[in-house]
Amino acid sequence: MNFFQAVILAIIEGITEYLPVSSTGHMIIASSIMGIASDEFVKMFTVAIQFGAILSVIVLYWKRFLQSFNFYYKLLVAFIPAAVLGFLLNDYIDAMLENVIVVAVSLLLGGVVLLFVDKWFAANENQSEEVTYPKALTIGFFQVIAMIPGVSRSAATIIGGLSQKLTRQAAAEFSFFLAVPTMFAATAYKMLKYYLAGGFSTADFGSQLQVLLIGNVVAFIVAMIAIKGFISFLTKNGFKVFGWYRIVVGLVILVLHFMGYNLQII
Repeated sequence: MNFFQAVILAIIEGITEYLPVSSTGHMIIASSIMGIASDEFVKMFTVAIQFGAILSVIVLYWKRFLQSFNFYYKLLVAFIPAAVLGFLLNDYIDAMLENVIVVAVSLLLGGVVLLFVDKWFAANENQSEEVTYPKALTIGFFQVIAMIPGVSRSAATIIGGLSQKLTRQAAAEFSFFLAVPTMFAATAYKMLKYYLAGGFSTADFGSQLQVLLIGNVVAFIVAMIAIKGFISFLTKNGFKVFGWYRIVVGLVILVLHFMGYNLQII
């Protein structure tokens, strides 16, 4: 993977991580088009650049992160289901990650769901913006659904928030906040695993570090723009356009797969 490819993947990560469209599906298409070989560094890179996306949330909402300890307790409650079940189902999740069909079908089904989300939760705009502990836990269980590749962590948690009668904006913002511990844990685990396997002790350490740095900077900048734009778009227009978009991406992956293209999850 060269610097240009790293920047493209980081842009995709920054755009798709917080939108309900599945970053995995876009990584499949982009990596296949660019012919990126799936080695251990590339797999680690696609996870590690989430750190830049995490920082964008902290920078944009820094006041919320300084409000009270209750804020962190609620994030912890919401994080626990994915942490526990992710550990217990790790092998099964890894098996699904190798299946492009799972990603495509998840994109399609999730897209269909998003077509009706606005209608299902139309009354929420007159509801609550407060995330209680029971609501946080419920949203956390919705996040578990996103362990299925292609579901989209953002889509699952936002819908989870809407199911708890949160407004669109409140549901989306809590989804962003919950991404911080979730993605940080995933990034730290992936980098530790890569380190223990001797990945950073190679002669390419310097160039790998540069690629990681550039990737995180790009993901940080793009994610900030995406978050601001998404909140504004979501409050005015809802989810339907994202539903149609997911359906198109899912169909593209299926068509390319059955045409014999070597699509791979990196």
